[in-house]
Amino acid sequence: MRASILTIGNELLIGDIVNTNAAWLGTFLTQRHIEPVRSVTVGDSESEIVHMLDDCSRVSDVIIITGGLGPTHDDITKHTLAAYTGGSLKEHSPTKDFIVKNFEKRGIPVSPSNLLQAQIPDTCEVLFNTQGTAPGMWFSKDDVVLVSLPGVPAEMKHLMEKEVWPRLARISGTNGSLYRHYLHTAGIGESTLSDLEIGDVSHLLVDGVALAFLPHTHGVTMRLSATGSSDEEARSKVKPLLNHIRNRAGSHIFSELYDDDLPAAFGRVMLENKLTVATAESCSGGLLGSMITDVPGSSSWYNGTVVAYQNELKTKLLNVPELVLKEYGAVSRETALIMAKEVAAKLGSDIGISTTGIAGPGGGTDEKPVGLVWFGFWSEKHHFAMKAEFFKNRKSNKERTAFVALDLMRRVLYDIKTMPYNATVSKA
Repeated sequence: MRASILTIGNELLIGDIVNTNAAWLGTFLTQRHIEPVRSVTVGDSESEIVHMLDDCSRVSDVIIITGGLGPTHDDITKHTLAAYTGGSLKEHSPTKDFIVKNFEKRGIPVSPSNLLQAQIPDTCEVLFNTQGTAPGMWFSKDDVVLVSLPGVPAEMKHLMEKEVWPRLARISGTNGSLYRHYLHTAGIGESTLSDLEIGDVSHLLVDGVALAFLPHTHGVTMRLSATGSSDEEARSKVKPLLNHIRNRAGSHIFSELYDDDLPAAFGRVMLENKLTVATAESCSGGLLGSMITDVPGSSSWYNGTVVAYQNELKTKLLNVPELVLKEYGAVSRETALIMAKEVAAKLGSDIGISTTGIAGPGGGTDEKPVGLVWFGFWSEKHHFAMKAEFFKNRKSNKERTAFVALDLMRRVLYDIKTMPYNATVSKA
């Protein structure tokens, strides 16, 4: 089954709102063996919407539409679809009753524009929306399914999962299976991973097997895929490529779960080793601790953080001697080593990790440029500092610092000798 994704709204075109719906829908459909063949964004224009519906209908079995179902004058999707499918708007009593009760429960008067959302094209099947006031709609025109959903992400996702997918599953069928396997890496750039670690894999990219590199802030995700007459056949086609990459770049792979990230993977490492960690942060400003506490259950292995941004706090809270700060500076191997050891001692942790650097955009020198970060690591077995250099962008440097700190700890605990980004390591 082939699908097009049509997102509607002037706010998406001009960048007032980031179009997360299209990305989510692409993933949702692909995981269910429905192939996205087109993803288009148009403004609140009837002629543009109709033009794209005609265009997408030529290449799609189903068109998923989001946006333009609100109660204001610029929300024209419903009216356009009614005309496009040869229908007219009529009141849908269950939707009207739901809107009225919902507003009464909240103590808010129902406005005429809110009640207009109960006006639904008589050519559609109503997809009842329990998360909002705009229902979804299911149309069929010239053997193409048109699904119209609210642009609010939570409402769109709810309707796709609870109402749309059960209907699509009944009619989609499938010619064979599509298998995808994801490898998440950290601490290495795309070109280095591809050229120096993995090498030439052209001999493995045969019979429909494909490899895609998806770079992001903290590393690269690789997507391996293949098609076959069954899931088992498609999976077996991917296996030689998967084994090759594991053998060549295994130290950089932190997860093979589809929906995973480095903080969650690090949390599993901590649980596996029954260890606790504390963080001492300067240049990352608490971001490392924030990422860690995004992981459910992190309280069982994360003791806390000390954000010592000012030098005097490094002395008062982490016992960094003023003499060390004066002689070597806050951004130094010596300071990072002390911060890591002291935060572990103060917070009663098995591991201490520290970050101190120059986030930018100013404050750098020839000797200590913007983007220079020192990481400290302490445990009963290891005490060392690692130096890395990032970029000129402050936000990127903070994010990169937090991710590298997590990957550094992962590599130490797994006894991986290579360090992220070929950083320089100095023992205490």
